[in-house]
Amino acid sequence: MVIRLGHSPDPDDAFMFWALADGRIETRGLVFEHVARDIQTLNEWALDGRLDVTAISLHTYPFVQDRYALLPHGASMGAGYGPIVVAREPLSHEELRASEIAIPGRMTTAFLVLRMALGDFAYREVPFDQVLAEVRDGRADAGLVIHEGQLTYEAEGLAKCLDLGEWWLLETGLPLPLGVNVARRELGEERLRDVSGVLRESIRVGLEHREEAMRYALRFGRGLDEGLADRFVSMYVNELTCDYGEEGRQAVEELLQRAAALGVYADPVRLEFVA
Repeated sequence: MVIRLGHSPDPDDAFMFWALADGRIETRGLVFEHVARDIQTLNEWALDGRLDVTAISLHTYPFVQDRYALLPHGASMGAGYGPIVVAREPLSHEELRASEIAIPGRMTTAFLVLRMALGDFAYREVPFDQVLAEVRDGRADAGLVIHEGQLTYEAEGLAKCLDLGEWWLLETGLPLPLGVNVARRELGEERLRDVSGVLRESIRVGLEHREEAMRYALRFGRGLDEGLADRFVSMYVNELTCDYGEEGRQAVEELLQRAAALGVYADPVRLEFVA
């Protein structure tokens, strides 16, 4: 059976799926077709159920919960760090609320959490890898930065105004859950367990063979040097990636409850994990 697996073309996702892509693990009779797209595209595709298994923003999950179930691993969580807002000079919360902020997509968790932190603000959607340039070149007052831009913004001469991971930790005492992996419910319970087991094993083997997995991840580094790529992977592939655990599930529930209180979702949120 062919499983279409969607993930972002980033070092952390590449690291997680190295063992699977390199044939290092048993796949339980499944053949995985890797589909690499940016997270906003994967979010939009999930609305139509285009992939069997896919990474999506946690913010998107309630919109697709009837079609997909959460896998209990593969999450990107930052403990005290996360997406950041940058500008050409430091701006206060009040100044950010009065600014136009370039964002990488309305369906990203980063945008949702920024709404929680600032309230209403003016924004404009641009591809995630163009946010820094929009701010640097003066086309936007500030920018919401995800992925490796969290580590490279200073090289563009920009200043950090707000770290959403820090803000969330002070608010809740919890790590900030950003991305999750989901699988189509129609695969059936047995296949869902097989898919979950294979992907969990891929993460485990990658962590056990870090040097080899990092060499593969560097192919997706978009110009990151080895040190920055390793730092980025360390931020988002950790013990919470292997399994949410009690703390990770609590963080997911807290974030989605707060989103629901803002009226973001029309239907009640149902958190259902593959066993």
